[in-house]
Amino acid sequence: MRYGFEYDERLGIKLPKLTVEWEELSPEERHEMILEWEKIKARIPDRIMELEREIDTRQLRVAQEEDWEAVCRLYGEIYSLASIINDLHIWTRVNQDFDMDPGTSEEHETREK
Repeated sequence: MRYGFEYDERLGIKLPKLTVEWEELSPEERHEMILEWEKIKARIPDRIMELEREIDTRQLRVAQEEDWEAVCRLYGEIYSLASIINDLHIWTRVNQDFDMDPGTSEEHETREK
């Protein structure tokens, strides 16, 4: 297969994977890939809320923890979770334009200049 989606353990979602350049995919392949990606992206907000709950839990533990090393470890976990949330936000913004006529997007770019 020329494209697919691989599960990313850290992010907890599937990410797009191309084995060829985007332009080499047929319009049908691009369309199928975009449809699948949109389904995955639609679940990202739920994943972010799940991670935010984990952060909240750790923050409560920090407030009750007396051992400084445990507090530092918890903050490290919080920072890691926040990093995942940040990366998920970036992935929600990833868009690949789908155009049945490749010349149309070029025409729009030229017109805007």
